[in-house]
Amino acid sequence: MHRIGIIPFDMRGEAVALLFVTSQTRGRWILPKGRQKSDETHVETCCREGYEEAGVRGIVLENFPFTVTITKQVEREKDRVPVTYYPFLVTEQTDEWPEMEKRQRHWALVEDSARVAYSEDYLFLIDQFERLKPWIRESATARRS
Repeated sequence: MHRIGIIPFDMRGEAVALLFVTSQTRGRWILPKGRQKSDETHVETCCREGYEEAGVRGIVLENFPFTVTITKQVEREKDRVPVTYYPFLVTEQTDEWPEMEKRQRHWALVEDSARVAYSEDYLFLIDQFERLKPWIRESATARRS
């Protein structure tokens, strides 16, 4: 079943960093994602998942969706799941959040993210984010002000 996810990021000067969380089952560094509830928009799902899994609130950049397939471990099998990710400008990071006992968080500069992210599934996504970074940065700057 299709999932909705976020690419949580923040900007300081020229630097752009991404926020990763650990997966619940295997503790690998992933990006927050989840199932869309029947009464939710993609933006609402992004905001809910960002808070539940990473304890962040922010701004969804709807103009830059990325749909990729992610390999998900399901019991002893691997399952391929389509996920639409949206860049998510983090405006607040809380000290407590719903899944804080199940997950850790880690910020990494975009250029270092390939060494952090679990599996090749995320490498294409990070590469696409990096290629669109000038426009994402411009949109985020406009939305932040």
